[in-house]
Amino acid sequence: PTQVLLKNLAKDCYLLNFLVQHKTDALQREIELSIEAGKIVGEMYDELLKQYKKKDDFELKSLNMLCVRLVFCLYAEDSGIFGKRLMFHDFLQSFNAENVRTALIELFKILDQKADERDPYLDEKFAQFPYVNGGLFRDEKILIPPFNDAIRDFLLNKASSFDWSEISPTIFGAVFESTLNPETRRSGGMHYTSIENIHKVIDPLFMDALWEEFGEITGESRDSGNKGLKPLDKRQKERLLAFQKKLGTLIFLDPACGSGNFLTETYLSLRRLENRVISLLNSGEKVLGFDEFIQVKISQFYGIEINDFAVTVAKTALWIAESQMISETEQIVSQTIDFLPLTTNAFIVEGNALRMDLSTLQPLDPTAMPADGLFAAFTTQVDGSAHQYDYIMGNPPFVGYSLQSESQKHDILSVYVDESGKPYKSAGKIDYVSAWYFKAAELIAGSDTKAAFVSTNSVTQGEQVSSVWKPLFERFGVQIDFAWRTFRWDSESYEKARVHCVIVGFSHKKTSDLLSPTDFASENVNNVVVNKSDVKFIFDEKGNKTEARHINAYLLDADNVFIESRSKPLCAVTPMVYGNKPTDGGFLFLTEEEREEFLKKEPSAQKFIKQIYGSEEYINGKMRWCLWLVGANPVELLKMPRVMERVEGVRKFRLASPKAATQKSAETPTLFQEMRQPESGNYIIVPRVSSERRAYVPIGFLPSEIIVNDSVQIIPNATLYEFGILTSSVHMAWMRSVCGRLKSDYRYSKDIVYNNFPWCNPMAEQKTKIEQTAQAILDARAKYPECTLSQLYGENSYLFPELVKAHQANDRAVMEAYSFGAKMTEAEIVGELFKMYEELCKNAGK
Repeated sequence: PTQVLLKNLAKDCYLLNFLVQHKTDALQREIELSIEAGKIVGEMYDELLKQYKKKDDFELKSLNMLCVRLVFCLYAEDSGIFGKRLMFHDFLQSFNAENVRTALIELFKILDQKADERDPYLDEKFAQFPYVNGGLFRDEKILIPPFNDAIRDFLLNKASSFDWSEISPTIFGAVFESTLNPETRRSGGMHYTSIENIHKVIDPLFMDALWEEFGEITGESRDSGNKGLKPLDKRQKERLLAFQKKLGTLIFLDPACGSGNFLTETYLSLRRLENRVISLLNSGEKVLGFDEFIQVKISQFYGIEINDFAVTVAKTALWIAESQMISETEQIVSQTIDFLPLTTNAFIVEGNALRMDLSTLQPLDPTAMPADGLFAAFTTQVDGSAHQYDYIMGNPPFVGYSLQSESQKHDILSVYVDESGKPYKSAGKIDYVSAWYFKAAELIAGSDTKAAFVSTNSVTQGEQVSSVWKPLFERFGVQIDFAWRTFRWDSESYEKARVHCVIVGFSHKKTSDLLSPTDFASENVNNVVVNKSDVKFIFDEKGNKTEARHINAYLLDADNVFIESRSKPLCAVTPMVYGNKPTDGGFLFLTEEEREEFLKKEPSAQKFIKQIYGSEEYINGKMRWCLWLVGANPVELLKMPRVMERVEGVRKFRLASPKAATQKSAETPTLFQEMRQPESGNYIIVPRVSSERRAYVPIGFLPSEIIVNDSVQIIPNATLYEFGILTSSVHMAWMRSVCGRLKSDYRYSKDIVYNNFPWCNPMAEQKTKIEQTAQAILDARAKYPECTLSQLYGENSYLFPELVKAHQANDRAVMEAYSFGAKMTEAEIVGELFKMYEELCKNAGK
């Protein structure tokens, strides 16, 4: 039972939360304490910063290092590393403010000196501190500013009174680093990856398998906690010892490690598992000592980080994690284990991973590195020999290709190269994170190493898929072992940074593996027996896991098919085109209020003012107007000065453009730059961007009198049959799988989605049925003329039962035309569509 003593009530009151039905969770307490610790570090930083004179790069780096050292000392006294509580506090208290600077300079030297190297007559104030080692106090060149009474009082009364021993090193490392990063501090600070999200990577990559192996040996589950189990027999102990040794041999790499949260949480997870092993093996017996007994060391962890300060924070976070886990082991074995001096060190180096040999953590060519600050001297010595990693993981930087700096573009073009060393044709149009996939795939080829990265979801959607994954599959034999499909990755911060991500776990596909992509395409695939190791897993946004035989680059259980940009439809259907592109500087557009005012002063312009739709106007029912001067008589235009004023604005705007084509279009300022408006009949309108929360993209019909801009795409002279197919769940399933994304919203591309879509060949009565159900959808919408499409297809769509039923009927009619079973899942539908696509490509010769 847990006891809460009155003297500890302020500290341990969280343990009583269950009395008022609050969620009690030790992890939540760690998170709260770590954020609170980050606030203290931020205040400490601000006060110390005032004491520096120049505040140049050298002084700011010195300040960062000073904060790291002070936090380590605060943690060391609270956790017992220094031998007793308040040891650092009492040391500071013995000096006046004006002497604290000198005292710290001397203390930091002492902390890096072995006992036999110290002055034998050293003052006891300094001599009481142990030798730390590990390099944290090695650099004597850091500049420490004078301390004043305010800083001294802050350290003694606020920083020292906080219990640093209970922070989460996984979280605190990132919080610490972001707290001292001016950019993140300005945007809200306190950014870190949640422990839950880290486990979305490391659990399916290796922790689940390790716990399963542990359970197979011991009969325990991960959550059983060694309670009420029978003693292990001799064979179980032997196997468990071998398992523990295996844990101590695993090597991990995070090639974009930041403040080390993936590495730290992995270390903690392995040590918690090892402590379970130790508990079963020893049951309180005396053991030989630290080195012989604990197998998992932080020396198993390698990382690369471009920010020098983050490197130091990452190593410090791992030391704190090591201290905490040793403390837990001490409780198990009822024995004190010395933490200092630090005997192991994580191999975390400073540098740009994309310009390094990941196997040696050495620069590929130091002389070729640009002097842009993206590559600096190593802060950790490595032996230069190649490392065989067991697992590569992390959360590399997300930068879309249009937002990349020149240096980042150079990075990706130097990484994504073919066998002859030339950049792939589309390498300049892929996300920055893709380069880490390429580097990892290159490194693990022919090995048993497994990897997993968090990425922007764009690398598995739209045009980038082929560019990113084709080389990985074809050159390096990559196979995807597990995947998290698009989910929202929340940065735990005051100002949450929400990014829509995927997680992809991958490895090298051996020639001995059971199933190859061609096996999946064969007719006999269902007769092949699948081994347990060949089963893959796909997680959805809510964490639901489904088995898959093969995961393709779209993170679907389907063949390795690549949907590439196509200028014309694969099937014999009416082409889809972009709407009209104005390139007018806004001069040809009018709001409702501007239109009324315009017509009051120039009523003769009435016939030239047309309603215009873009995606926003169409979906949300907003009224917008434009000057549509097609076929206007010049003489008539000259009599309308307000119209001519706007035309002249268009002409000047286009002439000022750096693009030759835009300058050329200044010759026709009365017209939109690109014209594709149907002259008669109705046309289908498809918004280019639509919310992912909708089951259906709001596709519709418009008369030719309504103009559209290029934020939509259209199908001129379209039929009800085409509308029925496009607005069906079959087409929506295809769209969701292959379209690009804008954040998480659907980005419908005619060249990817529409032109590659496999159309069915319905019988006459099936086609008629689809036309009828398509008309029923339009009729159901017409019953609510005051409602926008956003409302009809929003989260309250259940309020419009006629529309819901009309879509359901249309879906059934289209499924029947495709010969799809009524109970097929969306994933199964997409799998069949991919097969149809492959067959159509073969028949088309592409």
